[in-house]
Amino acid sequence: MHMETILHKASSRGFFDHGWLRTYHTFSFADYRNPERVSFGALRVLNDDTIAPETGFGLHPHHNMEIVSMPLRGALEHRDNMGNRTVIRAGELQVMSAGKGVLHSEYNESATETAEFLQIWVIPDRPNVTPRYENGNISHLIRPNEISVIVSPFDSHTGGLWIYQQAWFSVADMDTDVSLEYVLRSEKSYGVYAFVLEGNVNAAGVELDRRDGLGITDTARFDLRANGKSRVLLIEVPPYEI
Repeated sequence: MHMETILHKASSRGFFDHGWLRTYHTFSFADYRNPERVSFGALRVLNDDTIAPETGFGLHPHHNMEIVSMPLRGALEHRDNMGNRTVIRAGELQVMSAGKGVLHSEYNESATETAEFLQIWVIPDRPNVTPRYENGNISHLIRPNEISVIVSPFDSHTGGLWIYQQAWFSVADMDTDVSLEYVLRSEKSYGVYAFVLEGNVNAAGVELDRRDGLGITDTARFDLRANGKSRVLLIEVPPYEI
């Protein structure tokens, strides 16, 4: 087995400024079409969104997708046709299994502050489930200088939130010069997508800056070293052919 990596520099992502929404797309999404960036295994979408005050996404449909929303700054109000109405903030996480179909909206109610969040889609391991919604505080799960799981599969739930897929979301919150080893949780995994939320790290021998992404495949483990105080999101997913 020979480890392979694919680097997505932050500046190479698809970018659109809609006025109310500034959005970066790591993978093909909406008007951003890149045949070399359709997915990473079952990881289908990784959008880095900034929503202007008092604006947001109106009611819209989803189906057969696991949708994870990770606020980074500000607050988002979520509403859906299952009767949920919640506000999520940095330090919290939202998971929605769209399954047979769901309608939802996301809105920044603040009159002064932008809302920043990651919208991540993972293709589920089963179709047409009953739609579900869950949110929770994850700040207590993230331990300094460790790889902390925040999302895990339905059938091997290890704390945090869960999705209908053999996928694990982890956060590495690292001080300068700290080194960690990521050991893949399943021998059936396609690989791990590392996305730098803040700071600068070396992942699997590749230097990564803020908002750079790196797909890491064909290995059972890899090293992660912080060149400065850093926070990295790590998404381990199974293979999936689009």
